[in-house]
Amino acid sequence: MSVSSIGTRLEQLQTMVAQLTAPPAPAATTSFAGALASAQTSPGTAPAAGANAFGAEIDAAAAGNGIDPALLKGLVSQESGFDPNARSGAGAVGLTQLMPGTAAALGVTNPLDPAQSLQGGAKYLRQQLDRFGGDEKLALAAYNAGPGAVAKFGGVPPYAETQNYVNSVLGKAASYRGAIA
Repeated sequence: MSVSSIGTRLEQLQTMVAQLTAPPAPAATTSFAGALASAQTSPGTAPAAGANAFGAEIDAAAAGNGIDPALLKGLVSQESGFDPNARSGAGAVGLTQLMPGTAAALGVTNPLDPAQSLQGGAKYLRQQLDRFGGDEKLALAAYNAGPGAVAKFGGVPPYAETQNYVNSVLGKAASYRGAIA
């Protein structure tokens, strides 16, 4: 077993543990105003800057790694809601929610720096696209669940979270493409 595959498996296990120990989702908001307010900010975090705040950086990272900017924008929207200070319970950090080991392997020294996070996330997505023959669904599944899980199941793993993640990112990417047209 290689160091890389051990690291990938460790990240998968950390994600699963975080999902099991995550606090329950908050109760549904009954008013539109309440839903809007909670979508704009959550306790202890700054409001997300939005896609437009990072448009140039997303385009640069996408171009530098040969990926569709709309796909990267969809990934960032799903991963962090465009909040450069986002942190997951599993330890993922920044706009593209890189795990510390993955960030280091990609040369990202500060995953909270939007430019570094975007470059690292784009590079990692490019690696997954290359690994899975350019298939966006498989690359996104690997980004979420790890490439080992995609290889093990011969496709998108049967994890609800990963299946929802892939569909959400692809839907957002399609929406961003439509906004560009």
